[in-house]
Amino acid sequence: MKYNPLSKDIFNKNRKLFSQKIEKNSISIFNSNDVMPTNADGTMPFKQNSDLFWLTGVDQEESVFMMINNNSTIEELLFIKETNEHIAIWEGAKLSKEEAKNSSGIQKVYWIKELEKILKEKIADLDTIFLNKNIHARSSSEVQTRDDRFRDKIKVHFPNMEIKEIAPVMHELRFIKSNLEIELMQHACDITEKGLRRILPIIKPGIMEYEIEAELMHEFLLNRSSGFAYQPIIGSGSDSCVLHYIENNKMCLDGDILLMDFGAEYANYASDLTRTVPVNGVFSPRQKSVYNAVHRVMKQATNMLRPGTDHKKMQQEVIKIMEEELIKLGLFDRHDVKKQDPKSPLFKKYFMHGTSHSLGLDVHDVGDTKTPMSEGMIFTCEPGIYIREEGIGIRLENDILITKGDPNDLMKNIPIEIDEIEDLMNK
Repeated sequence: MKYNPLSKDIFNKNRKLFSQKIEKNSISIFNSNDVMPTNADGTMPFKQNSDLFWLTGVDQEESVFMMINNNSTIEELLFIKETNEHIAIWEGAKLSKEEAKNSSGIQKVYWIKELEKILKEKIADLDTIFLNKNIHARSSSEVQTRDDRFRDKIKVHFPNMEIKEIAPVMHELRFIKSNLEIELMQHACDITEKGLRRILPIIKPGIMEYEIEAELMHEFLLNRSSGFAYQPIIGSGSDSCVLHYIENNKMCLDGDILLMDFGAEYANYASDLTRTVPVNGVFSPRQKSVYNAVHRVMKQATNMLRPGTDHKKMQQEVIKIMEEELIKLGLFDRHDVKKQDPKSPLFKKYFMHGTSHSLGLDVHDVGDTKTPMSEGMIFTCEPGIYIREEGIGIRLENDILITKGDPNDLMKNIPIEIDEIEDLMNK
């Protein structure tokens, strides 16, 4: 890991919250993610399972956490990979038991090879097994995870045990961020700000999109981030209208608009920023009109991110505001709106995505959007207008903490006003 060591207090608090949600006479089991292969003997960079990290702070493969509620007491067990001479030489030493205790706050730490024996001992007198699974609404992966394989083994070895899903509990708990988590996410946002301020002065006609991506990565690594929280979008010209453009391989041309959607991660926590700038450092009148329209929508949408807000109703309100802006831009008129097909409304041609999503350990973080918003949740706010026939795609995005009072914009210090953007680009 590149980030500074985290206090075990955050994980002690998280496990206490979790312990209050689990049923009596049950065991809950969480597995680390796999180290995913590429080709030959290659592997992808390791990314820890978010739930396991949230509960333990362990950022290492081949790790398992168990919590047992045996009616009167809560028992916590952590299993980690033991270092041998080969691993120490080729990969570096893994966590020792003492290091795992100190960083996680969990006192019962075992080697992973002891898992099967201890599990059989612990499970004998219990009624229910809670197992983890990725049931995120947007998940579409067909890859079997370590949690999936573990579930198959449990079904074979303990066929009479009742298995229940732990994911809904984790979604509920992780939806609300603690003060320590908010600090980490603010830090990720601050690193992202440094990245934007680094690249604005160098964006000129002739620069390649990947050069901008490289400068961002440079700044992120300098600040102890492992890199991008997600695949960055650096789309110029017509590709500013492609929502998930990630090739980042074109030359940025004079007169084009440049949409950049990126964010640094820090300690596995994500940030998520979008800024759209003129390649030549000065917005054209049309670009400025579209930019200001998006910015007005963003301001009003941000103000809706308050306790009690219904996510679906908020989107409906944003659509009404956006529709008015699109009319002002001359993209259609009120007469067109009155005769539009309700199943294919006109605004969708120019604004085809949601305005907000939950943010945390995952970029599209867990949490039921049917639940009214409440203090401690963090959402993005990211309206956009995409006029493909003009090659103008403009999206603006900040990360917003919901508080008892006004929304707290974690990216309020990051340049967004047209004058500030142009000044920084023309230094």
